[in-house]
Amino acid sequence: MKSLDIDVIPLLLVPVLALIALPLIGSGSTWLTLTVAGLAMGMIIFIIASGLTLVFGLMDVLNFGHGVFIALGAFVATSVLGAMSDWTQSANIWRNLVAVLPAMVVAMLVAGAVGLAFERFIVRPVYGNHLKQILITMGGMIIGEELIKVIWGPAQIPLPLPEGMRGSWLIAIGSDSAAVEKYRVVAVIVGAVVFALLAWTLARTKVGLLIRAGVQDREMVESLGYRIRRLFIGVFVVGSALAGLGGVMWGLYQQNVIPQMGSQVIILIFIVIIIGGLGSTTGALIGALLVGLMANYTGFLAPKVALFSNIALMVAILLWRPQGVYPVTGR
Repeated sequence: MKSLDIDVIPLLLVPVLALIALPLIGSGSTWLTLTVAGLAMGMIIFIIASGLTLVFGLMDVLNFGHGVFIALGAFVATSVLGAMSDWTQSANIWRNLVAVLPAMVVAMLVAGAVGLAFERFIVRPVYGNHLKQILITMGGMIIGEELIKVIWGPAQIPLPLPEGMRGSWLIAIGSDSAAVEKYRVVAVIVGAVVFALLAWTLARTKVGLLIRAGVQDREMVESLGYRIRRLFIGVFVVGSALAGLGGVMWGLYQQNVIPQMGSQVIILIFIVIIIGGLGSTTGALIGALLVGLMANYTGFLAPKVALFSNIALMVAILLWRPQGVYPVTGR
């Protein structure tokens, strides 16, 4: 996993895509609305994908069961927020945050705990075998979805935004005005905070140093006396917890949750980490932002093209850089 001291060319992809879309859309206000919406969607996708790319980057595990942690986090949030309706129905955004923040924390704790069991009983027996990992983790996701149905039921459950996060801010642009939804701004902020914490941890802490060293040369780290397996387990738990946080954000973004919501986005998540470079956190951020912006721009300009725009984006990136925008060395 690379630190922030990397080449800047991939960092230009997001602003270049936005600038290319501006003349195609024509209206500055519409462009701003679509751009903020795309960045918000991208940040939520990044939160989910960051956990998966961490797991693959250090543990070399293709976890197709990652989707169950997304759904679990969203359903836990429905229970927590449902019990704090007095706070969520307040027009005061600070009271809303008092409800949303505990929902995020509880969702992360539950997803992390389930992730610990998932690693112990499902993933650990298939370390080093990618084919078995794909098969058994997909089976684990199916079982997890069925358990969610047992606890919360199979029906769709609404997850409305807290009152203070609903609506939009109007930003004047010349004689026109752009509507920027409040929740999308919150999603961008949360995603930026998650990325900053991950980047700081990987680049500035001893744990981050061990993670990056473990990616490059596991045997050397073990020879220095560090128990890399415990580090593996910790990374898997953190990755699961981030998926739970992403599930809360995605559920509020969709304003409803279903047991299959994780499996519905797992392919999109893999597209993001392939674009970014398997194991690269910064690459996952760029890939997620590109996917979010592409989906919104094509959805507005050519709805039929939007159905396969993410695949086309991935193909274009891989033709340019076959290992993703930030390939991880030593893999």
